[in-house]
Amino acid sequence: MEKIKREDMHRADIVAAVRKAGTSISALSVKAGLKPTTLNNALERRYPKGERIIAEAIGKTPQEIWPSRYQ
Repeated sequence: MEKIKREDMHRADIVAAVRKAGTSISALSVKAGLKPTTLNNALERRYPKGERIIAEAIGKTPQEIWPSRYQ
């Protein structure tokens, strides 16, 4: 049986989902006690803490957003 390959959400789609949730990546960073740009790291590379913060904000799991990081 072939495994279905799921792609990661596009960065712009993640940012848009955060915006639709009524906040921003920067605001989420500050709310978590981080520097305003820290959560941008999760958009580019594995950063479990940041991935969880973003995922919670948009009602998804990190695995749903970045399946390639959780194979």
